[in-house]
Amino acid sequence: MIQNLVIPKLIADRPEPGYRLVEQQRSPENSSQNSRAITAQDVEEFSQLSTRSDARELLDFVDRCLANGSSVDSIYVDLLAPTARRLGEYWESDERDFVDVTMGLWRIQEILRELTLRIPPPAVAGFGQRSALFSTMPGEQHSFGTLMIAECFYRAGWDADILIEPSQSELIGKFADRHYDLIGLTVSLDCPKAHLSSLVSAIRSVSSNPGTRIMMGGRVINDDPGLIEECGADATAADAPSAVKLAETLVPLKANIFESLI
Repeated sequence: MIQNLVIPKLIADRPEPGYRLVEQQRSPENSSQNSRAITAQDVEEFSQLSTRSDARELLDFVDRCLANGSSVDSIYVDLLAPTARRLGEYWESDERDFVDVTMGLWRIQEILRELTLRIPPPAVAGFGQRSALFSTMPGEQHSFGTLMIAECFYRAGWDADILIEPSQSELIGKFADRHYDLIGLTVSLDCPKAHLSSLVSAIRSVSSNPGTRIMMGGRVINDDPGLIEECGADATAADAPSAVKLAETLVPLKANIFESLI
């Protein structure tokens, strides 16, 4: 099925080179007057499009949202993330088959990639000074949420690395090889609390940075936020913007060396 159905569709759905998305530059006055919030109806329409249309139509839809005043962060949080959840609901309710849902997820991941490439992050103070690693849990394959939150952190000025479908040894090994200020783990599938606790302990024991902060998110944590304290992690947040704000309090910017000399 992958060879005969999925791969041919992936090739056919590639957008033509040179297609460009533009984030509208608006004054604060115009932004408040003319911007239109992304609605549940928009999410449903975009979700339906993702299962039956090529990537170009999805890019057109995103372009209209940007033209209406939506920010890139709003596209991530209010459109792409709810669409990924809606596709999961299609699968659970048998509204769409495996190929439709798989292709829909691939297409919205392509939108995320296009936004990353074509709308660079704004200049922010301390860009790249704080480092973070975002990873799916070992053995999990639900990667879209991890990719999206890593992109939100990158746009907020973090040096963000990503691990997709790592083994536990690969994940833990990253902390022995590099200093990270933060790790974000996406927990989408049910797993024993003891497993989460042992993973947190292992990360802390091998980390080259004894002050590494550990945040967790995903369906399992959203359903039971108390797991954060029980497994020894530091924090969780309801969505990507909240996670960025919370992480910035957990890992404050280091004082500028020139400022310290004044």
